[in-house]
Amino acid sequence: MLPKSFRFQWRLVIGLLILTSAIAPLALNYYVRFVTRNYRHSDIANVPAEPIAIVFGAGLWEDGTPSPMLADRVQAAVDLYKAGRVDKLLMTGDNSTVDYNEVQAMQNYAEAQGVPINNIVLDYAGFSTYESCYRAKEIFGITQAVLVTQNFHLARAVYTCRRLGIQAIGLGTPDWGKFRQKGMIRYSFREFLAVIKALWEVRVTRPEPTFLGPFEGIQEK
Repeated sequence: MLPKSFRFQWRLVIGLLILTSAIAPLALNYYVRFVTRNYRHSDIANVPAEPIAIVFGAGLWEDGTPSPMLADRVQAAVDLYKAGRVDKLLMTGDNSTVDYNEVQAMQNYAEAQGVPINNIVLDYAGFSTYESCYRAKEIFGITQAVLVTQNFHLARAVYTCRRLGIQAIGLGTPDWGKFRQKGMIRYSFREFLAVIKALWEVRVTRPEPTFLGPFEGIQEK
């Protein structure tokens, strides 16, 4: 039988490991929010002028129209454009199948709101936040941008793009209080885990995106 002192020490070690595993993810999420705090805005009036806004995909309805979250993102980008804060919009999202085309739906929405098609750029292979930021820099040559997404996602998006070489600021659209609480709890938990993955990707592995391809560039005004 093990001595009491040994059993106590073993339980202490186990307890500390459990405590650390619980605290570390919280600390990492706080870190990402803290270091991006000066680059995130919720009011268009506070967003400085940049060459382009990057709008992240957020799902479609079965009829191919933008989900409410995606519509809010695109509308905020349209508002930035009309306010003269950006010259162009980069729509980045999922077009992995013929029947699912986020970026085309985003373009259609922005066009209907009066944004000229020649000021809309489409990235059909933005399958994740990381891949969208990576491709924005390496494929489209973007070095400065306003990122448009919901507040719960904004810190990770800004952090990821800045670590990948884009001097990004963010415009966050409303989420808690606007969308169903049950859904927001699910999105927030998923985001909590996604932050940890993002830190691993940008600081350790730096994987190439699913599709890279030749440099396209974006002609500025």
